Amino acid sequence: MVSLAKFLRWPYLQHLIMHPNNVLPGNIIWRLCFIGLLAAAVDAGSFLLLMHSEAGLSLAHITSFLIAASINYSFFSKCLPQSIDPNSLRWQLFSRYSIVSILVLLMRGGLLTLLLNVWHIPLTLAIFLIIVITAAMSYMGLVFYIFPLLQQLPSPAIGWREATIGIIVFAILLRLIYLVQAQLIPDEAYYWVYAQHMDLSFFDHPPMVAWLIWLGTSIFGDNELGVRISAFICSLITMGYLYALACNLYDKQTGLRTLLLLAILPFSFATGMLMTADAPLIAAWAATLYYMERALIAGRSSAWLGMGITFGLGLLSKYTIGLLGMAALLFVILDPIARRWMRRAHPYLAALLALLLFTPVLIWNAEHNWASFLFQGRRLEGAGDDQFSVHLLFLNILVLLTPAGFLAAVWALITGGNQDSDQSAQRRRLFLRVFTGTPFAVFFVLSMFDSMRFHWTAPLWLAVLPTIAWMMGQTHHLGNIASRLQAAWNPTIAISMIAYALILHYVVLGFPGIPYPEFMKRYFWRETTIEVEKVVQNIQQQTGQKPLVVGMSKWPIASSLSFYNRKEPMDIRSRNMFGDSGAMYQFWYPSEPPTMRPIILVGIEKNHLEQGRWGNDITYMLDQPGPIQSQLIMRENKPLRWVYYRIARGYRGN
Repeated sequence: MVSLAKFLRWPYLQHLIMHPNNVLPGNIIWRLCFIGLLAAAVDAGSFLLLMHSEAGLSLAHITSFLIAASINYSFFSKCLPQSIDPNSLRWQLFSRYSIVSILVLLMRGGLLTLLLNVWHIPLTLAIFLIIVITAAMSYMGLVFYIFPLLQQLPSPAIGWREATIGIIVFAILLRLIYLVQAQLIPDEAYYWVYAQHMDLSFFDHPPMVAWLIWLGTSIFGDNELGVRISAFICSLITMGYLYALACNLYDKQTGLRTLLLLAILPFSFATGMLMTADAPLIAAWAATLYYMERALIAGRSSAWLGMGITFGLGLLSKYTIGLLGMAALLFVILDPIARRWMRRAHPYLAALLALLLFTPVLIWNAEHNWASFLFQGRRLEGAGDDQFSVHLLFLNILVLLTPAGFLAAVWALITGGNQDSDQSAQRRRLFLRVFTGTPFAVFFVLSMFDSMRFHWTAPLWLAVLPTIAWMMGQTHHLGNIASRLQAAWNPTIAISMIAYALILHYVVLGFPGIPYPEFMKRYFWRETTIEVEKVVQNIQQQTGQKPLVVGMSKWPIASSLSFYNRKEPMDIRSRNMFGDSGAMYQFWYPSEPPTMRPIILVGIEKNHLEQGRWGNDITYMLDQPGPIQSQLIMRENKPLRWVYYRIARGYRGN
C-alpha cells in the first residue's frame, strides 16, 4: 500500500488539494471561495424556483447548474495569473473547464435522482446535498485536470498520472451511481429469470450469471442494484488482474494506464455495469491471462492452480473462454521454454481442475440431451444467415475499442510493443500475439461464412491492452504512426467519458426537448409493465379470471414484464406457446394446454401479434381474438415508447 501511494504521488496530490495557493495567489483563492458560495446559492435558488414552476427535474437541475458554472468561470478566468498566455493557455483552460463541468453535470443528475427516487430524500435537502457534492467534484476536477496546467510539474508524466487517477475514479463512480437506477435491459431481466429457476446450467449459457444474480438479489433484493452489483465487482476483479499482468509484462506506470483503458473503452465500461454472461467472462479471462503469463513466461508452477480455477470459472461463465485454452496450447508448442510444461503434470492437473469445476454444466447437458452444447454449436457457426460479415466484424471491433483503440491494437500486434531483442521481450511479444491472435483468427474465419454477434470478440482484446498502455507512455523515438496514435488518446478519453455520462443521464433523466428515438422501444419496461398490469387488472375484473400474459418475443418481453411486475404477480409466458423459439422458456413452460382463460399478447411490433417470426398466422390458435391495441408509455408527461397488446377469450393450443 505504501509503494502504491508513492507511485501515485499521493504527497503531491495531497499538497495540491490542501494548498491550492501554490497554484493561485491566496487572495484569489478566497475570492473564488466567495464566488463559489454565491454560485451555489444561485444554483439552489434557481433549481427550487424551476421545480416550483413544474419545469421538470432534468430542466431544473441542468439550467441551475449551467447558471452557477457560468458565474464560477467568468470570475475564475479573470483571476488567472498574468503569466498565463491569454491566446493559448486560456483557451485550454476553457476547454478543460467545460469538460469538467459537463462531466460533473451529468454525474450530478444521477446523484440527484438517486437521492430523490431511490433514497426518497426531500427535494430541498436533496438539492443542498447535491450542491455540496457538486462543489467537491468540481474542485477535484480542478485539482486533477486544470491546476496541473497552471503549475510547473517536475515531469509531464506526473500531470498525466494525476489525470489518469481522476478519470479512473470518475468512471467507477459513474457506473456505480447509474447502475442502481438505469432500468435493466431485456438480457439482464432474462438472466434474472434464470435466477428464479436456479439450476446447474441453462440452455443458452452456463450458470455463473444466474448464480451471481441470485447472490446479489439475496443481499440487495430484486432490484437493479441486486442484479448488477456482481457485474460491478467483476469489473474490479478485471482491473486488479489486468493491472498485475501489465506490471509483470512492463511496469507500474503501464499498469495504471491499463486501468485507464479499462475505464474508458466501450466494451469494458459496458460489461462493468450490465449483468450479462460477459461480465464474469471478462473477469475470468483477465484472471486466466494473468496466471497463464505467470506459468508460461515467469515459469511459476504454482500459477497452474490459479489457472485451473479461473479457467474453470470462465467455463461456468461462457464457453468462449475455451479459445484461451487453444491459445495456451499454441503458445506451448511455439515457445521452446514453455514447451517443457508438456512433460510435467501441472498443466494436466490444471485442466482436470477446470473440468471438475465445469461438471455442473456437463450434468445439466447430460440430463437435457446435450441441448446447450448443440445450441452453442449452431451459434458457433454464426447468426444463421449465411452472410459474409468480415466487414461487420471490423465495424463491431471499432465500436468495442473506439477507432483509436482499434488502430492501437493493430499497431501493437504488428510491432509487438517493446522492440528489445532479448529473449524475455521476444517471449512477451509471442504471448501478446498468440493470446490475441488465436481467438481473433477463429472469429475472423467464422465471419467469412456467417454474421457474428457484435460483442463476441470483446474479451480477446484484454491481452493486448497492457501493450497499448505501454505504447501510450513512450516519449522517445516515436515514429509517425505511434505519435499520431498518442495524440488521438486525449480526445478519445474525453469523448468516451462524456458519451457514457450523456447516455446514462439520457436514459435515467432524459434531456429537455430531446425525444427518445425509435430504437428505445425495447427499453423502459418499468413504465410499460405498469400499463400492462392495468390491462391485466381490467380483464380480471371483467371476466373473473386471471389472464395469461404472453410476451411475443423470444424472451425479452416475458422476462422484462416478470422483473418489473410489482403488483399482483402476473402469469407470464413466452412466444413458444405459438410454436416459435422461447430459449429457456421452452424448458420452464414446455407446453400450454388449451384454455378458456383470457389471453393477452404483448408485443413490441404490431405484426408480432398477428404472425410468427417466419410470417405464419397465429390467429387460429386464439379463441375470439380482439383487435390490436396500442398504448403510449409516458414518464413525467414525456413520451417514452409504444407497446402493443391483443386480447383473446382463450387459447386453442399449438
